[in-house]
Amino acid sequence: MYIQYTPSSKRNLYSKITGKSDAIYFFHVSFLLPLNGASCFLRLPKQCHDEDCRRAAYAIRRCFVDMITAENITKSFGNLQVLNGISLEIGKGEVVSIVGASGAGKSTLLQILGTLSRPDGGSLAIDGYDVLSMKGDSLSEFRNRKIGFVFQSHHLLPEFTALENVMIPAFIAGTGRKEAQARARELLAEVGLEGRLDHKPSELSGGEAQRVAIARALVNGPAVLFADEPSGNLDSVTKQEIHRLFFDMRERHGQTVVIVTHDSALADMCDRKFTMQDGLILKVE
Repeated sequence: MYIQYTPSSKRNLYSKITGKSDAIYFFHVSFLLPLNGASCFLRLPKQCHDEDCRRAAYAIRRCFVDMITAENITKSFGNLQVLNGISLEIGKGEVVSIVGASGAGKSTLLQILGTLSRPDGGSLAIDGYDVLSMKGDSLSEFRNRKIGFVFQSHHLLPEFTALENVMIPAFIAGTGRKEAQARARELLAEVGLEGRLDHKPSELSGGEAQRVAIARALVNGPAVLFADEPSGNLDSVTKQEIHRLFFDMRERHGQTVVIVTHDSALADMCDRKFTMQDGLILKVE
């Protein structure tokens, strides 16, 4: 199956993403893991930049499959209404950012999308599962297998080595020691820490510790990776390395990535940017 989308076949789709409308040649996007093993082609401008191609490609992918679908999510704490009816869709393999001023509701939304908190109202589906209908052990198992988390602080256990910290979620999922260790070694090599496997968190730099946290979040092969200010504690050079790592991991493993951030450079790198204000999504870019 070959799929060709142009602004005329999917109204205004391409022009919304790139601000351009002329469609001149085909661009191969088989890296999107298209349905049924098919190849997908996009029709894009002759002078299209790689960044334009990437954004358009993932927008096309969203036309087929959504990884996260939230509808009319509300949340209050006492008399304070934090979320006022959030609806959004995030596609498989998409990297999106959520931005906004402090108090806009970003972290609350991330916690709900990540199943760490329950909304007062609305619906939420992740990878086709109605997660709000899950409770107790079933929700914990879903979270362990389908969702990975990276926070501003790495939250590594200080008494364990980098390798052991990465292995822990695999053990919780019931993975055998040999398989868990092999997977942890592989991921730590991918994030550039093959020489730091036996180092404890106190022996790692801030950037190295955050790389371990990313590897730990990926060890069970989750469908979605949620990150809350993942580079907030890092220097400018290390920030850039961590930012790029999210996209490298997406290309290698295909995860959907949702990032709450105040870092404009990271937000602008993402396929889409959701801007929040007063508990609502103000705009999507």
